[in-house]
Amino acid sequence: MRGETHCLAVWGELACFTRPEMKVERYSYPIITPSAARGVFDAIYFKRQYDFFWQIERIEMLNPPRYIALRRNEVKDKVPSHTTIGQWMAGKKMVEPLWADGTKDELGTDQKGRTQRQTMALKNVRYRIHAHMRFRDGTGEHPTTLDAQFQRRARQGKCFYQPYLGCREFPAWFELAVGVGSEPPPVDLSIDLGWMLYDVFDLGTANDSGAKPAISLFHAFVEHGVLAVPDYHSDAVRKSGEEGHA
Repeated sequence: MRGETHCLAVWGELACFTRPEMKVERYSYPIITPSAARGVFDAIYFKRQYDFFWQIERIEMLNPPRYIALRRNEVKDKVPSHTTIGQWMAGKKMVEPLWADGTKDELGTDQKGRTQRQTMALKNVRYRIHAHMRFRDGTGEHPTTLDAQFQRRARQGKCFYQPYLGCREFPAWFELAVGVGSEPPPVDLSIDLGWMLYDVFDLGTANDSGAKPAISLFHAFVEHGVLAVPDYHSDAVRKSGEEGHA
């Protein structure tokens, strides 16, 4: 079961959709990834009890990709598991902060808790993103009701949290768009992007804790400014754990 197709105009001053093969240094794809696009829709409207995910259909590039070099300070340590964070919030365990700077007594070492990394980000990006709700099981509510709720929230500019373009510090702005044939037209750019990150979660299954982490890829082609995104369940999407794939 699926809902109707919705279209969002999304833009921002800075964006970074990191290519995973670049490892330490951040280098952005020239266009937003399906996972980042899904995140924008999730920020506006998502209800876990109805067991659906946003299936991205196509992405229109309205501004040509322009890169900007940035150097950012990043914390070296990783955030602990959600179980540990839950214990912190419940007061069952002492909070252990991630130190970016501090004295030797605070850090336990002479080394700083941060490092400076190079980022090749995008600037002045603008997209039109088409997507629909894909329901895994029966929703218990007619899809048209949920579609209407999304349209109302998007039209009023409401969101559960500020959408972002790859990194939390790069906020995204949005408005409900008409859809195919909207102005301005996509840029006249065609490029073979090779293997592109599709998503970092298994969108096909979910439980009370949400979808499990799982990498998926697809061969991305931008044709005259339009990136056609295959269905997550199609053979065009390579998923981790599948026979013959990592």
